[in-house]
Amino acid sequence: QVQLVESGGGLVQAGGSLRLSCAASGSISINSMGWYRQAPGKQRELVAQITSGGGTNYAYSVKGRFTISRDNAKNTMYLQMNSLKPEDTAVYYCKVAYHLFINREVWGQGTLVTVSS
Repeated sequence: QVQLVESGGGLVQAGGSLRLSCAASGSISINSMGWYRQAPGKQRELVAQITSGGGTNYAYSVKGRFTISRDNAKNTMYLQMNSLKPEDTAVYYCKVAYHLFINREVWGQGTLVTVSS
């Protein structure tokens, strides 16, 4: 069974930076990986996505501040977050879409990012 382990969340002041990591266990064929976030009282939203070929997609609110990347050899994805704002405060989840006999997806446990003003 594929599992995701997230790390890197924490408390940071506005304007600061954090880097999130998401490592997928197991030998799998990953299609795409993505970061989502859910703020209190709000729906979960896509933050950034990266395909197996390296193509990326960002939410408008984070463009130019966040960078998604992946290390295919390690089945690990990263989210470098710069110029953080209080409105970036949320639980961040990683999601991996992969193929194992059929197309599947798995979510990480979430990591809390708190940006103080």
